[in-house]
Amino acid sequence: MNILLLGATGRVGSIILDLLLKTDHCITVLVREPNKLPFQRSNLKIITGDVLNEKTRTNALSGIDGVISSLNTDGNDTLSKTAERIIPLLVSNNIKRIVTIGTAGILNSRVDPAILRYKSAESKRKSQTAAQDHEKAYYLFQKSNLNWTIICPTYLPEGEITKQYRIEEDFLPLNGQSISTGDTAHFTVNEFFNCKHIGKRVGISY
Repeated sequence: MNILLLGATGRVGSIILDLLLKTDHCITVLVREPNKLPFQRSNLKIITGDVLNEKTRTNALSGIDGVISSLNTDGNDTLSKTAERIIPLLVSNNIKRIVTIGTAGILNSRVDPAILRYKSAESKRKSQTAAQDHEKAYYLFQKSNLNWTIICPTYLPEGEITKQYRIEEDFLPLNGQSISTGDTAHFTVNEFFNCKHIGKRVGISY
């Protein structure tokens, strides 16, 4: 399988890349700063550029079978802009599978399931800008016919892979407080291949 990874130099994305490179699959990464990649591998293809650039985006998706995105939001609607541009390309290239990293803020609230967590009393966010961008991207995927899954971690400190975490569709696991970057990456890679939560947001925490 040929897999495109977006956000490969980020905190979670770098761990996802390491996990993917241990498989027999061919991995393509689209990065703006390739010097941040600490290694070269025979099954790694590096494309330098911005995902919002049409030519770069089209080149990166050529011959790809599935996509994992751990792109961060940056206050400029990068996530929703990326989703808006990449979804039609996935469709036209018959690429069905995509897994993205979201935020627990776009899960349903337990105190009021009719609204999202970041809009509810559960949220401790001082700013809603990042969650709003994640929400826009979520609704774009929801309207598509892709086999999408959005992984929604809560507080995300650096940490190792323990494989001892809880998940729940559409909600954050009860009393979930944190989840490591390592375990978030581990679940993301497993879900990409196992396809157990198609068309769902998945909360993840300890």
